[in-house]
Amino acid sequence: MASANVKEITDSNFESEVLKSDLPTLVDFWAVWCGPCKQIAPMIDALADQYAGKLKVGKLDVDHHQIYAQQLRVTSIPALYLFKGGKVVWTTVGAVPRSKLEAELQKHL
Repeated sequence: MASANVKEITDSNFESEVLKSDLPTLVDFWAVWCGPCKQIAPMIDALADQYAGKLKVGKLDVDHHQIYAQQLRVTSIPALYLFKGGKVVWTTVGAVPRSKLEAELQKHL
């Protein structure tokens, strides 16, 4: 992870970092071998820096942390889930344009 503003999300910290977060939280479900995941990684880092203090951004490696990915029925990656107040308020799958992602983020910040 290139940005210090992107947190590593794991099965053990998912509840505290995502579900109990005071800030809206964007979680990028990804894997090392996933080409589209690598494609959007710089955008995720940039958004984490741009919205620091307003939005928490995290990445969850689905190969190593499967509990929440399975509970949320993540079947394709990259999958972006936006949580607010412990609930999913928006999701998308695949490499999305930054403009689309930012438009959705603005609705929830």
